[in-house]
Amino acid sequence: MNTAQRYQAWREARDRRFGFRGSLVWHHSGSSEYLLRSYYDGSGVRRQKTEGPRSPETERLKAQWDAQRDAATEREKALQTVLDRQAAINRALVLGRVPLLGARIIRALDAAGLLGRGVRIVGTNAVYAYEAAAGVMVDASITTTEDMDLLVDARRSLRLAASADIAGGALISLLRKIDRSFERTRQDFRAANKDGYLVDLITPQTEPPWSVDEVRIGAAEDELTAIPITGLAWLESAPAFEAVAIDERGAPLRIVAADPRVFAAHKLWLSAQPGRDPLKRRRDAAQAAAVGRIVGHYLTHLPYTAEPLRMLPRAVFDAAQPLFETADPALS
Repeated sequence: MNTAQRYQAWREARDRRFGFRGSLVWHHSGSSEYLLRSYYDGSGVRRQKTEGPRSPETERLKAQWDAQRDAATEREKALQTVLDRQAAINRALVLGRVPLLGARIIRALDAAGLLGRGVRIVGTNAVYAYEAAAGVMVDASITTTEDMDLLVDARRSLRLAASADIAGGALISLLRKIDRSFERTRQDFRAANKDGYLVDLITPQTEPPWSVDEVRIGAAEDELTAIPITGLAWLESAPAFEAVAIDERGAPLRIVAADPRVFAAHKLWLSAQPGRDPLKRRRDAAQAAAVGRIVGHYLTHLPYTAEPLRMLPRAVFDAAQPLFETADPALS
């Protein structure tokens, strides 16, 4: 809990410092001097406006802004030092679970304003959020992964808050800021780096399938285009689930995933699909069982009842119910 609390304090300090992006400087125009403010609007475009001619009032405004910016910067630095110390403790206790590259991608999505605001972490990486919330660890064999699935909500208009710093406001550009070797593959919903780590952009299948336009985040020529997949509407419509997990170096990160009850039910349904690869089906079933045990034994504030899970088809809901009734947690 110490890590989560300190991370929340750091996030608040970071957001406070981020609010001082831009500048407040004196600008000469002829024989006059004006206080000129540079700032970024909601779409990430840099803009300017004058606060008025130099006067005791504008001098006070600038002095106050400078002092608040400096204080925000110092607080963020101080809390970063605290987090660095906590990370060393977490490493010593072997608490880190989230692979480093995956953690960096999730943090970048968070910083860009996408995580939990149109993009959720699904697939294997979501399990780390459920583990962290419960304070347990599942068998590593079902969480080992070299890919990441990003569920994009086609119902929302998405824009990177950091678009001024990311070419085209594009997801592929964000990935390249993390690892320059990321390239879109022949499958235009997927990016891969030189080591074969995959990032897939996925979205729910609509009915009829041609009823919506392509789902993209940015405007780059090689931007990823989300692939529609049946069954993802359940995860899209599920309540959001947020937790602070720990990466392999002991540093915290925020993960926003779908409700673990819906995750488990969806994974169990996937494991029964005859056209799915047999190895993936077995892994789906194992993840469904593990997350069901986590919910049933540790996340007891999330009862497996129909009312909050109305997005699930009745047959899917009924089939998954036994996952949450097991008597043996069987967790690390």
